[in-house]
Amino acid sequence: MRQFVTAIALTLALVSPLPAQEAQIENQIRSQIQAFKADDFVTAFGFASPTIQNLFRTPENFGVMVRRGYPMVWRPSEVRFLELREIAGYQWQKVMITDSDGSVHILDYQMVNQEGVWKINGVQILDAGGETA
Repeated sequence: MRQFVTAIALTLALVSPLPAQEAQIENQIRSQIQAFKADDFVTAFGFASPTIQNLFRTPENFGVMVRRGYPMVWRPSEVRFLELREIAGYQWQKVMITDSDGSVHILDYQMVNQEGVWKINGVQILDAGGETA
């Protein structure tokens, strides 16, 4: 009986939607960063949740905020995805970004699912950087 239960648990783990969800979240963040690198703030704005879009109103306002407040996201030299966690009903994706000067920054992206599509609902800088890779 124990082997049967173990086999069922293993099977469920293998077909879990978590890896697909993680891939979708990473893809959304990566795609937004690619849009930033191309200075395509209209496309980048589309990856933001309705809450963020309402806050900034226009892609231009959003672009100004990103360039001033998150320059490491606007012009990263390297992006590495760390752990994905669920906190208070939200998915939080931790991302390590190395900027063009070689400083390392740890950011936490809050993700929300809007009608089957993951949207970025906010970003927190966990480590202001200063370390070089």
